[in-house]
Amino acid sequence: MNRKQGIYEKYIKRILDIVCSLLAILSFSWLYLLVSILVKIKLGSPVLFKQPRPGMIEPSTGKEKIFNMYKFRTMTEQKDEEGNLLPDERRLTKFGSWLRATSLDELPETFNILKGDMSVVGPRPQLVRDMVFMTEEQRMRHTVKPGLSGLAQVNGRNAIGWEEKLKWDLRYIENISFLRDLKIILMTVLKAFIKREGITEENMATAEDFGDYLLRSHCVSKEVYDEKQELAKRIIEGWNGKI
Repeated sequence: MNRKQGIYEKYIKRILDIVCSLLAILSFSWLYLLVSILVKIKLGSPVLFKQPRPGMIEPSTGKEKIFNMYKFRTMTEQKDEEGNLLPDERRLTKFGSWLRATSLDELPETFNILKGDMSVVGPRPQLVRDMVFMTEEQRMRHTVKPGLSGLAQVNGRNAIGWEEKLKWDLRYIENISFLRDLKIILMTVLKAFIKREGITEENMATAEDFGDYLLRSHCVSKEVYDEKQELAKRIIEGWNGKI
């Protein structure tokens, strides 16, 4: 999955990511602390939620680099009598919903950007169990680092369907430039923080998994669905970067 990179993407984008993430962390350190305290009071420990996500494809392996993406917790750890976590909608509190609506839960991702696993702008990092259902063309979105925001986020976010979301991601990698990234950042501030558009799907606490959508739409069989889910588990279990 090779893709030609321009001068901006190859040399300048990473520098801007470092500068922007450092400025955000230093300027809003008080906000990080405040949200951390609120999460601790409202939801308890741990304050941070981490989850393996597929990142940029590594040239040496031809496979996506798996990394831990960090967010502030928005759900409780409530379990049923058998020890299984309750459905998302039962664990998502009003405070958690507020964190998501304001996008404050995503503040810790600036550390992912500083570390180099993510960029300020790029396709949003989906779940590993979403990645395994993507076609080779759709996985071209992973030829660039995942971003805090991207074209799909400013054109509907979780309010649009999976096909449209992935099309926007592929459209982004066709033309990566400073002016385009700047426009996406400005649109993100307007839509996510001011208008609060498309935070979650209608009648759902969290966005529907890609595999669940394909199964519900009869695009894949239950047998293929189960095989892909098992593959996702094996990828995570075989991942050694548990940090």
